Amino acid sequence: MSERVALLVGTRKGLFVLDGDTDRKAWDVRGPLCDGWPIHDAIYDSSAGAIFAGGGSNWYGPAVWRSDDLGETWSHSSEGITYGDDAEKVATIWSLATAPGGTMYAGVEPAGLFRSGDGGSTWTHVEGLTNHPSRPEWQPGNGGLILHSIVPSRDDAGRVWVGISSVGAFETSDGGKSWSTRNKGVRAGFMPEGQQYPDFGQCVHKLVMAADGGEHLYQQNHCGVYRSTDGGKHWEEITPGLPTEFGFPMGAHPRDPKTVWTIPMTEPDAGRFMVDGHAAVYRSSDGGDTWQKATEGLPHDNAYISVLREALAVDQLDPVGVYFGTSTGQLYGSRDEGRSWSIVAENLPAIWSVEAAIVG
Repeated sequence: MSERVALLVGTRKGLFVLDGDTDRKAWDVRGPLCDGWPIHDAIYDSSAGAIFAGGGSNWYGPAVWRSDDLGETWSHSSEGITYGDDAEKVATIWSLATAPGGTMYAGVEPAGLFRSGDGGSTWTHVEGLTNHPSRPEWQPGNGGLILHSIVPSRDDAGRVWVGISSVGAFETSDGGKSWSTRNKGVRAGFMPEGQQYPDFGQCVHKLVMAADGGEHLYQQNHCGVYRSTDGGKHWEEITPGLPTEFGFPMGAHPRDPKTVWTIPMTEPDAGRFMVDGHAAVYRSSDGGDTWQKATEGLPHDNAYISVLREALAVDQLDPVGVYFGTSTGQLYGSRDEGRSWSIVAENLPAIWSVEAAIVG
């Protein structure tokens, strides 16, 4: 079978799968899947040939769904996704990621990390993160106390970074037994003067790894955009050139470590939507030194739309495809690395996440 592209779109009312060929000009929409559960994140594991979707039901609690036939049939499990009988209950799954050696991770609300070694059938709490000395002082962001970004090393099974709102970034190098804060240089502008560069307490919105791996990271924060070339030990702000410092999503090119995308939005007290009502995606090809604004094919007027942290994705093709979904159900795609855009799907439920998978 020839290669195909599958867009995995998590929404407030289930997962949708959009099937297309590598031309990326036409798409077939399937869904809602996962019994209409709210889905915060979905990924494709090429080694297993499986789709995984994480979410939570107000009635049934959190679960990770699995499909081995590209969304035709599903199973789900929540076994082990608990902090214990007497502890705070896990409300929902916010993020999923795979790591070397067949390991899968799930980030949850209230913020914590779980690991599976059997394809999502059973899960184990990564207690080292929850037991970090800073844990009693963790505070929720506007969306809750959530672990939303999981960035495993590509060649070191013991090394993982996570992003938590509004706590900051952490790294483990021993498989989760111990964790170190990774927030030096990241500004918490909502804190009083003189307290804006704490060890933790920053509101990271999205954390991604550059194409060259391990030490090269980017993040979109509540208070700016940043890059690190030493695994998050130090961060440098790269906001200049963007219209605001606020936004949620961040995407990294799969082959060029200096190309990234973000979608700035108005500040929290000004609505959290596209700046001036003009939809735009910003791209940097020099690691954030400069930014280029792309609007071709996007709505120019009255576009008071927002894009959430998991709702921007890139594929692996050449040229790279870039996609984003809005909180009002529009899905846009670019076949030229974000220079021009077209509508992929409309009238979906509120889009919470987008993932692009090459299958076949």
